[in-house]
Amino acid sequence: MKARPVSMAAALAVVTAAALVAGCSSSGSGSGSGDSGAAAGPVKLDFWGWAPGYDESVAQFNKTHPDIQVTFDKTASGSKGGYTKMLTAAKAGNAPCLGQVGYETLPSFAAAGALTDIGKYTADVKGQFADWTWKQVTIDGKTYGIPVDTAPMALMYRKDLFATYGIDKPPATWEEYAADAAKVHAADPTVYLGNFGNDAYNYAGLAWQAGAAWFGTGNDQWRVTLNSDANRKVASYWQDLLDRKLLKTDPSNDASQFGDMASGKILSDVNAVWDAPIIASSVKDGAGQWAVAPMPVWDAANPAYGNDGGSATAVLKGCAHAKEAAEFATWMSTNADSVGNLIKVTGIYPAATSGLSNPALTQPDAFYGGQVIYDVFKAETAHITTDWQWGPTMTQTSTDLGDGLGKAGTGGATLPDVLADVQGRTAAGMKQQGLAVAG
Repeated sequence: MKARPVSMAAALAVVTAAALVAGCSSSGSGSGSGDSGAAAGPVKLDFWGWAPGYDESVAQFNKTHPDIQVTFDKTASGSKGGYTKMLTAAKAGNAPCLGQVGYETLPSFAAAGALTDIGKYTADVKGQFADWTWKQVTIDGKTYGIPVDTAPMALMYRKDLFATYGIDKPPATWEEYAADAAKVHAADPTVYLGNFGNDAYNYAGLAWQAGAAWFGTGNDQWRVTLNSDANRKVASYWQDLLDRKLLKTDPSNDASQFGDMASGKILSDVNAVWDAPIIASSVKDGAGQWAVAPMPVWDAANPAYGNDGGSATAVLKGCAHAKEAAEFATWMSTNADSVGNLIKVTGIYPAATSGLSNPALTQPDAFYGGQVIYDVFKAETAHITTDWQWGPTMTQTSTDLGDGLGKAGTGGATLPDVLADVQGRTAAGMKQQGLAVAG
């Protein structure tokens, strides 16, 4: 990912920082200087997040670090209230030291003045991470957290039902995917190759794969490009499948979607690496019948894949023990036992380069018929572009896009129109925050 220009980052930080600083207290959780004074007993850190498996890594850390003890408090996921809770706490001056924050949302937290710079504690660990993931946690030379993972996308599918409907091999291209979707639905109108949900970040991964950028910067201005030709190409493809009624339209990650997967009404899911354990725990009766294949591509001769997610362990505003917080965050992302746990339980693909040789990545997965599923994600990673840039108002953008995707799924809107609408709303929202927007 390209580093954001200094002047643009400065513009981000000034938007709401003053309001947050006014609301933060220098007592309680600390002044945010990061200087840990002499402590009687262990340093205690609170950590808010929602991912499964994080609590187990915290427990591992606590067993081997008696001088630093971390308490993991499970919150709603970021998009369902977790981020709002963190930002509210930062404004009130009682935020936890640590928070699970997706790369896509980190710029918004920086704009809100809700983060603590831990750069002086992390200069010697930067080289342990894939370069593009470090850029995800760095704005204007300030480092606000430690990368945890990336999220290459793939096709999770019912190999037995593919065979039932005459699909000899998983679709390698989007052209083949559309043909297979038509074939399945023609054989049984109640069955669908895949589901088109309302997850804005899953859709972002589809755009990412196609080189359809959403944001850019230049000349001290933001560019919003959700309605570009490249984006409209992606939208038109999926709109065609929707128009032909070839996709199920259950809400993303909803019980209805998993129920349709369990009953054989939805045969596959194009999603990120972290979706593999979610399917395994949500469609348990399908154990041994599922498999993982590469995400369909636009050009088989020049394959490119998408990324849907990735998180950092961020240090929030007001943390009195930023040094210890950085120590824990680094340990969680690099310690072999912790990374192994996060691979198996959370479904991460590690951001730390040492994690790429973790034995957990080479273990056969019984749910997926004994397949070593991480081989698929490993092969894809070299073909994922790393210059994708997130915008500073992703909470608004993702909400507007998610609403639009839901309407498109029910026929209440078309995807090209949704993109045009979200682009306009996003640009307006950025201008309301005092950001310079081109056009």
